[in-house]
Amino acid sequence: MEKVSEKVYKRIDNNLYNAQGDIWWKEDTVLHLLKTSINPWRVGYSTNIIKQLEIDPNGKSALEVGCGGGILTEEIRKMGFVTTGIDPSEESLRTAAGHAEANGLDIRYESGIGEQLPYADDSFDCVFCCDVLEHVQDLPKVIAEISRVLKPDGVFFYDTLNRTFISKLVAIKIWQEWKRWAFMPPNLHVWKMFIKPAEVKRLLLHNDLECQGHKGSSPNISIPTMLGYLRKRAKGEWSFADLGSKFWLVESNDMNILYAGYAIKKLRPESCY
Repeated sequence: MEKVSEKVYKRIDNNLYNAQGDIWWKEDTVLHLLKTSINPWRVGYSTNIIKQLEIDPNGKSALEVGCGGGILTEEIRKMGFVTTGIDPSEESLRTAAGHAEANGLDIRYESGIGEQLPYADDSFDCVFCCDVLEHVQDLPKVIAEISRVLKPDGVFFYDTLNRTFISKLVAIKIWQEWKRWAFMPPNLHVWKMFIKPAEVKRLLLHNDLECQGHKGSSPNISIPTMLGYLRKRAKGEWSFADLGSKFWLVESNDMNILYAGYAIKKLRPESCY
């Protein structure tokens, strides 16, 4: 997989994350759905893997690449990790740092990009990169940098959007474009930047990261019910807070839209299944 072309990359609206004020923690904002609707799935997945691997997070170091306003970062800190979050948006970092301080959480936040992480080789026991890989222009470089800063036998957790017909229908058309149901800003995601599991596996293998498998996600409700809920929000009958209290993702074997995975850094990986 190669770097995204400038023409395609210009279509994605990453400037959303530079909006002034708190766009992350206020309950009636679209990004707060990351906490109510996405975090239960992704945090549950990573927590289960950490238990399976018999990792004791206390005293171990973790980095979140693309931390935004700190919604996932705070969960990583609560697991027990000595936690660092890095993001290119200064406005989002201000929100993240302010919220962590107000809640008594010791988290280091720093400005930077995934393509050039300002850390020494073998710095972290775990690296998290969630809802980010489909936003970067140079994905191969980001994966290479994550591998570089990860310690040998360290764990890389990620989730991203699959490039399928169903993801185009749901994540682009229904969630972003069709006003009858849309709840996300236009161009928050660009379908051509979505990543197939086989593509991420090849990148991991090329960078000494041994893929350990993937798990998918599904709504906690039926598709017709989900459309009904989205329609209520689009009509102004429901707020984002209302939507988040009724709709969230659960772990499943369906990888057509959003899927998660993890990899372990091995200097000479033999295979990636």
